[in-house]
Amino acid sequence: QVQLAESGGDSVQPGGSLTLSCDASAYTGSIYSMAWFRRAPGKKHDEPREGVAGLLDSSGATYYSDSVKGRFTISRDSAKNTLYLHMNNLKLEDSAMYHCAIKEIPVGGRWSGFNTWGQGTQVTVSS
Repeated sequence: QVQLAESGGDSVQPGGSLTLSCDASAYTGSIYSMAWFRRAPGKKHDEPREGVAGLLDSSGATYYSDSVKGRFTISRDSAKNTLYLHMNNLKLEDSAMYHCAIKEIPVGGRWSGFNTWGQGTQVTVSS
């Protein structure tokens, strides 16, 4: 059963905006944090995904990678069990498959220890 379902990926021009959604309504486990990761084209599947934005469930605190800070915003609608990634001023290098993920317990660093993943949604930035 798919527990996390991403949507919203599209093709946009540089400078454009997109909002990605991650429907977590089918997820029944505990949540310590949720995050968005991405894998750029050409990267091998055994290479780790790049963490771009995360959110701590208890406090709502957010954190970002340097590559997206100031351009991307992560948010969550608890009533809808949906995680969002609002992306502004998109750059060519933002092209990637974007995945949302859940970490159940506080292990590892901010970008590690995630054990539930969605299948991803494709974002392509091109002129």
